Amino acid sequence: MAVLSIQSHVVFGYAGNTAAVFPLQRLGKEVWAVNTVEFSNHTGYGAWRGKILGAELVSELVTGIEERGVLNRAEAVLSGYLGDAAVGMAIIHAVKKVRKENPNALYACDPVMGDVGRGFYVKPDIPGMFKKELVPLADIICPNQFELETLTENSITTVCDAVKAINQLHEIGPSIVLVTSFREKAGELSMIASNKENIYKITTPELPLGSGVAGTGDMTAAVFLSRYLETGDLEKTLELCTASVFGILEKSFNTAASLKNSNPVELKIIDTQQELVTPSHYFRAEKLQG
Repeated sequence: MAVLSIQSHVVFGYAGNTAAVFPLQRLGKEVWAVNTVEFSNHTGYGAWRGKILGAELVSELVTGIEERGVLNRAEAVLSGYLGDAAVGMAIIHAVKKVRKENPNALYACDPVMGDVGRGFYVKPDIPGMFKKELVPLADIICPNQFELETLTENSITTVCDAVKAINQLHEIGPSIVLVTSFREKAGELSMIASNKENIYKITTPELPLGSGVAGTGDMTAAVFLSRYLETGDLEKTLELCTASVFGILEKSFNTAASLKNSNPVELKIIDTQQELVTPSHYFRAEKLQG
């Protein structure tokens, strides 16, 4: 079985498909990668080269896969950074094509729009595309705290606020919501996962990563999806995902600190790939509801 991953791509560093494909593969998934943009590096560097590849190419590539008669082998579609709203429509068509061939296929949507501290870093029409089209279509969504606020139009400062917002998203369509980063107290960072019936939270120490590390959300969504496809168990999936992400971030930060330069911290996914398979940390999920 395979995962169709429709996201951005960078030549240097890790973001979008560059941060998602290898984790999926290392965890045993065949991946069909379709790139929505092709940049030299992620935008956190302040300068980059490349271009948005556009909806027409995305649709053409998916049609090519369809013509091979293999879409029934896709067990999930994963989408991330869109580039523009037209790409969102191409993703909708791709999901519908996959579900036609395999009705059990999941659609996992990472609603990439912005982050706490940075604000929006997408075109103005992107939030509306997520709210009205992609999130209602999704089985799984993976917003960060900023994106959770954007999708629900609520200020979220407490776990109670987050739970209310998660339930609001469930009413729109997704059966599983993963909040990839939630900060309630200084020095701590949480992930919260819900499947309507049960809600779990895991809190870890917050690593001193400043404004964060590009690609972390993309990697998290990929690992969460892979582990859920493997286990079908929300609690276990959250525990495995959190442990892997924390381990990779910890070692990526330690590597960057040893280099003592001013460049953005890059994920060390290849160097730390064992963290994907057998994480060196373990964090127990706390049940909030259910």
